[in-house]
Amino acid sequence: MDSVPGATGAILADWEGEAVEQSCLYDVFDLKVIGAHKGILLNLLKDAHQKMDAGEMKHAVITTEKQHYLTGSIGADYFLVMTLDRSAIVGLAIHHFQLAIDSMHKEIY
Repeated sequence: MDSVPGATGAILADWEGEAVEQSCLYDVFDLKVIGAHKGILLNLLKDAHQKMDAGEMKHAVITTEKQHYLTGSIGADYFLVMTLDRSAIVGLAIHHFQLAIDSMHKEIY
């Protein structure tokens, strides 16, 4: 989070949506709910994406009126979600997000 201007939260969760570690600038309960829901969406997107011949899905960006959400898998057992202000530079966030996923994947597996 510290390396991404505009980042407001990040959560590492297991395949069931249970928080493993989290950090945020708002109520941690809200981040846990966001993480669980974005994990469900990530799985649905991955399932839909597997039917296409485009390679493995790395991450997804969800943009709403007030925020951006980045979500991506770490192996088969974990996923990471980052929340961002709408003013955040999404490309920079994606770069640091993928570096974090790669680092966590090496650590876990």
